Amino acid sequence: MKKRDVLVLLGGVIILFILWMAPAETTKHIPQDETHQKFYSMIQKDGSAGKKAAEKFCQNCHNKDQVPFPAEHPPKFRCTFCHKLDK
Repeated sequence: MKKRDVLVLLGGVIILFILWMAPAETTKHIPQDETHQKFYSMIQKDGSAGKKAAEKFCQNCHNKDQVPFPAEHPPKFRCTFCHKLDK
């Protein structure tokens, strides 16, 4: 084996180790309840286009008056990027 091959192999092992040690997913999923069911239908029907269409409605309820975001919450315009559907 050449030195280059060993370095590539070692790099691959390091990447796999980092991925293995990654923390568990902690982001809440979108609940599959009566309120959110219409958005499940939009997303499942139209895929990524449905996600963008559904996200337009999130801030109707998720705002400072009804369902406030935690202080450390990232920008609020890409909900389905982080929050996945329940299976």
